[in-house]
Amino acid sequence: MTVETSATNRAEALTDEIDQLAITTLRFLAADAVQSANSGHPGLPLGAAPMAWVLWSRHLRHDPANPRWPDRDRFVLSAGHGSALLYSLLHVFGYDLSLQDLRQFRQLGSRTPGHPELGITPGVETTTGPLGQGLANAVGMALAERMLAARCNEEERRVVDHRTWVLAGDGDLMEGISHEAASLAGRLGLGRLTVIFDDNNITIDGPAELSCRDDVLGRFAAYGWHTISVEDGNDVAAIDSALAEARAVESAPTFIKVRTTIGYGAPGVEGSSKAHGSPLGEENLAAMRMKFEWPSTSFHVPETLRHVMSLLAADGAAARADWIRTYANWVADNPQAAVDFPLDRVPAPSNSDALTALFDSNATTATRQASGAALAALAPGYRALVGGSADLAGSTNTALPGGEVVAGDYAGRTIHFGIREHAMAAVMNGISVHGGLRPVGSTFLVFSDYLRPALRLSALMRQPVVYVFTHDSVYVGEDGPTHQPIEHIEALRVIPGVTVLRPADAAETMLAWEIAAQNLTGPTALVLTRQNLPALGADGLSDLRENGFRTVRGDLGQTTVVLAASGSEVSTAIEAADLLAARGVDAAVLSVMWRERMHEALRDHSRILPGCPVVWAEAGIKTGWCAIARDQDRVVGLTGFGESGPGAQVAAQLGLTATAIADAALTALGQAAAWD
Repeated sequence: MTVETSATNRAEALTDEIDQLAITTLRFLAADAVQSANSGHPGLPLGAAPMAWVLWSRHLRHDPANPRWPDRDRFVLSAGHGSALLYSLLHVFGYDLSLQDLRQFRQLGSRTPGHPELGITPGVETTTGPLGQGLANAVGMALAERMLAARCNEEERRVVDHRTWVLAGDGDLMEGISHEAASLAGRLGLGRLTVIFDDNNITIDGPAELSCRDDVLGRFAAYGWHTISVEDGNDVAAIDSALAEARAVESAPTFIKVRTTIGYGAPGVEGSSKAHGSPLGEENLAAMRMKFEWPSTSFHVPETLRHVMSLLAADGAAARADWIRTYANWVADNPQAAVDFPLDRVPAPSNSDALTALFDSNATTATRQASGAALAALAPGYRALVGGSADLAGSTNTALPGGEVVAGDYAGRTIHFGIREHAMAAVMNGISVHGGLRPVGSTFLVFSDYLRPALRLSALMRQPVVYVFTHDSVYVGEDGPTHQPIEHIEALRVIPGVTVLRPADAAETMLAWEIAAQNLTGPTALVLTRQNLPALGADGLSDLRENGFRTVRGDLGQTTVVLAASGSEVSTAIEAADLLAARGVDAAVLSVMWRERMHEALRDHSRILPGCPVVWAEAGIKTGWCAIARDQDRVVGLTGFGESGPGAQVAAQLGLTATAIADAALTALGQAAAWD
């Protein structure tokens, strides 16, 4: 079946009667799923079913038989609490999601979790639920599409040619991340992005007007978006016309406001916050069935609708078949581009090994500068590496060679995210889940707080996003306590699945980038200094990769005490070892770049520390180090905020000194402190 014939069949099949049958089916499947679980959110599915049906049946380019087809349109349910609607769509359209899966909605181990989760349900493009995240992810997807199109498409062959669609609610638009992401999308002119706003004016506490009276069309127009308003969310023709108009606009993203009624058709709760987050109840559901003249059997899908869906599925299959032929010819002529930009996954690097050899082992430098050198070395052979900073490229050393990404020209590599840390991280998640590119983003460590919700989702979705966090301690100095991170390294480490690396010199920084580049199973956070650090040599780097730590001074087999530190405190610990040596105390010094890996090695007994005391030192809170310290060990760290002043003076005032570490060692050995 050709695309033209399929489109004709689709137009003939989508009668007014079929439209209403499909919309009602979606409404009841969602309501039945929520009722069966006795948990969930029926309000959005009941109100938004018409716009979802029109989008999926007429405008969304997809093939249910192959949910991961690289050139498919992306659909993001940013209002993830309405997941029952998405699962109903996936079932009706023929994805590998059965009625039994719908009956298992929100049950442990099911393929229909409470909020959409990437990797659990076929057809789910990203994990949503935390409001605003999906919209920002979609900006990343749309940006990835444009960047890959600029890299891969030829005049006669377009292997990257799809759109990104978002269904968002009031909560999405209230969250600050939506402002950040929408502003960036407008500035970049992402014309393949459309946000459909389910404007039901209801939140959990009541009318949305209790807390928000934004002129949403004016707001998005100010961002540079094309805006459309549909006054009746049940008007299929008006919704269809709005979506067609959005597809025709290529120079700007489109925002469509559709006025809907939450809980539409459910007596007793329609139009109120009662419809938002609770099952309708058997009585309301029965009354709704009578109103729509719907069978009393739950999870009912009319056979007439299934026949129509087979025609729509054939349409998607034909479009994918055409693309496969085009792609095969493109690969034959562009084999290296196909390797560099694999459209179905995040690409692995081809040249990340032995980065440490690029740096003079005697060099004294800030690890942020060494990181910049690593990026410059990786970039030529890792063409899919893209990204930038939250307006700090000069400070974080993350400007990639190869030009800038700007509206209308997406062939560059450096993305100016602006002072939008939260959106930066969520957009990077969208780029990553899209496939074909590997995103990097950076800011100061203290501002990791601004992006933490998106970083958590990077980990939850196992996305290999690289976060470069510089200015990593109180050595930031004069900027004062607002810019001096204290609890932030620990806050990163407690997120499951995040690889946190804090290198102690240039050679370790190069190794950290090797690890980050090769880590395709989750996010990596590189924690880097503003100030220069002395070189520690290249010995033991293989131990660092394997076990998370290396010995940079002394012999673990013949030591009286061990001084273990991360980052800039390693060189301070070496100074402390010198002080102890003058007292006749042998001290070995460890650089702990990757504490979680070290903890695993010690726990699994692949590496065992000597029985002597250990002093653990880091310019941050002590919590995590205290958790791994033994009774005889000591921890040198911080218990409060810093002050404004030269970094070394601030550190000294807070007790981050060689003498403090040496005194802790002596105390652990039962000797009197010598340098109080």
